[in-house]
Amino acid sequence: MSTILVLSGSPSATSRTAALGEHLAQRLRRHGHTVRTVRVRDLPPAALLSADPTEPAVADVVAAIEHADGLVVASPVYKAAYSGVLKTLLDLLPQFALAGKVVLPLVTGGSPAHVLAIDYALRPVLSSLGAHHVMPGWFVLDRHIESTADPIATTIQPESARPLYEVVDAFSDALHARPSLVATP
Repeated sequence: MSTILVLSGSPSATSRTAALGEHLAQRLRRHGHTVRTVRVRDLPPAALLSADPTEPAVADVVAAIEHADGLVVASPVYKAAYSGVLKTLLDLLPQFALAGKVVLPLVTGGSPAHVLAIDYALRPVLSSLGAHHVMPGWFVLDRHIESTADPIATTIQPESARPLYEVVDAFSDALHARPSLVATP
């Protein structure tokens, strides 16, 4: 069984990106994975902005990243790139924090014009952090995500759901197919 961390990089309290992350976490749990979700916006902003990995809540997330087999990194698109909230967390990680990890980048946005944010903004950062394998990411139009307060009730419109689930299932399969590279204590 693999351990997965879902990072939501949205600054919004009512985020479709976070709802999508929670929705996909449920799917990955049904595949037999242990999944934890983290909304980066809930971490102490002063610690993120000063790149303080010793602050307890931030240190907990950094440790969770270290011990995870895989990460889902989700962000809305702002100015043709991933969110600044997500960047503050990624910037304080050690140089090879994603070594040995399988990573699935997901991006949400209002227009298909933003689809390249995955390959031109997010993927290079994930690779530079040493990810073992960055899966083909996926872009979801935010209007295709119907979220509620209950993440289980979140639905994805069919035109986005089928290809999204194929990518998520391939991520799950990649984790099942490889031995854990994270040392167990």
